[in-house]
Amino acid sequence: MTLGFVMLVHTAFDRAAQVARYWAARGCPVVIHVDKAVRPKDYKPFAEALRPDPNIRFCKRVSVEWGTWSLVEATQNGAQALLRNYPDVRHVYLASGACLPLRPVEELRAYLDDRPDTDFIESVTTDEVTWTIDGLEMERFTLRFPFSWRKQRRLFDGYVDLQRKLGLGRKVPDGISPHLGSQWWCLTRSTLEAILQAPDREQMDRYFRHVWIPDEAYFQTLARRYSGRIESRSLTLSKFDVQGKPHIFYDDHLQLLQRSDCFVARKIWPRANRLYDTFLGQAPDAAPRKEPNPARIDRLFSRSNLRRAEGRTGLISQGRLPAPHWDGTRTCAAYAVFSGFDDIYGDFDMWLARRIGGRVHGHLFHPARAEFAGGERVANGCISDNATLRDYRPEQFLTNLLWATRGERQSFQFGPGDIQDVRDFLARDPNATIVAVTGAWAVRLFRDQRDFSAIRSEAASLQKTELAFIQNLRATSTKARVTVWSLSEFLENPMERLQHMVELIMGHDPRRLTEVPELPDLTGFGRFLQTLRNEGMKPVTTGDIPPEYGERQ
Repeated sequence: MTLGFVMLVHTAFDRAAQVARYWAARGCPVVIHVDKAVRPKDYKPFAEALRPDPNIRFCKRVSVEWGTWSLVEATQNGAQALLRNYPDVRHVYLASGACLPLRPVEELRAYLDDRPDTDFIESVTTDEVTWTIDGLEMERFTLRFPFSWRKQRRLFDGYVDLQRKLGLGRKVPDGISPHLGSQWWCLTRSTLEAILQAPDREQMDRYFRHVWIPDEAYFQTLARRYSGRIESRSLTLSKFDVQGKPHIFYDDHLQLLQRSDCFVARKIWPRANRLYDTFLGQAPDAAPRKEPNPARIDRLFSRSNLRRAEGRTGLISQGRLPAPHWDGTRTCAAYAVFSGFDDIYGDFDMWLARRIGGRVHGHLFHPARAEFAGGERVANGCISDNATLRDYRPEQFLTNLLWATRGERQSFQFGPGDIQDVRDFLARDPNATIVAVTGAWAVRLFRDQRDFSAIRSEAASLQKTELAFIQNLRATSTKARVTVWSLSEFLENPMERLQHMVELIMGHDPRRLTEVPELPDLTGFGRFLQTLRNEGMKPVTTGDIPPEYGERQ
């Protein structure tokens, strides 16, 4: 009987009982501390079911709260009961009710028998700690923390700030050097007895009672005082996310846990039946014993934490949108936005699709519906053309469309007659290439046969919207590749403008365009613009197009 366990339990009692029985049946005594806050109707059946086992005992209970001295006190109670009742125990392993042995306990016992004088406890000086959250490293040892971080957060933060401003602090007791590390350790009997029976234990307990998160500092610091040999690592596999919360392992993590070669893992989901059945049912391996190697899966967890913090490029959680000032890449792939070309050329979409390939949509943000390529009503990813659905979250409509069609170039039209909520998003997206011909709406209105007063009113509205779009494109925050021509600049040399536009999308191509859309008949177009001016509407975004433009010679 060289190995014993102290278990801290506060929930999932059926799983805790299953693991405790597993260890006890294999000759490892277990002392269980149950949080005093647990209701009697939950505690009594759990205790009564396990008490008949001679290798399972219960210790004095305390009410446990995260980050407080109560966790250390519960551990002390369990360790003292284990050492007192089982004198043959040489190593004491601290575990929780959510822990699960990944390898047969016989292998763990043999591993410790080969290292009878070694303490396994992560113990790192505060100068070398890189995992602490909220900036409290050495300060957790020199300030006082009488308020609960979880239940009295404003008082906690306010009192920390007050102590900093007033220069208040506490002196670290002589004879110790503050260390931090994982709560889950495996200590030798001699080291643990030295800590619990130290002449100055009362002083040490009084000091650590006011350290923040003392369960990560008490044994980690005092083990350095008494241990003859420390391996600064935990034999328990525990992984944490970017917020300092433990990862929970589920059934689909089975192969991942097997690759780690660790002896114990936490935190296991209570209903992970496959994990419990697999690991508690395995026999000892006759092959040479393997060294625990959590580094094998560290890379996966690092990627997981990075994915959680930054997401996947172009795929944004609907429950956690980026802040307005966020400047990361907003979409998953490059795409092109054309403004004004379809007002000039009636068959621009078909010509563009033949020239650059991919999927060329119409006006995705048309007020009536999203004009998907080919007149489709539902695009990849079951994205509907319904305007109400699209306009609820227009930015996410676009990012979802690009994600669902990734691998295929996407292009679409966008003009002043479209829903404008997305224009700032387009301008700030590094994946967007925006090519605009301003004032092109005038060509469409030129062919309109309505009453001229209605045309003038629509022209004024379209130009006002377009000026706001141009302002977006010229803002210092713009990340998109932007090319803007006025209508007059475009009409000076349409072939060269179209050639430049294609090269922006496709990259430099030495081949020159041999086929371009046919310009409409613009006879009288200059006089039309002059008439707008005469009626009090000045078309500034069209550029300088004289009244005689388009007159037959």
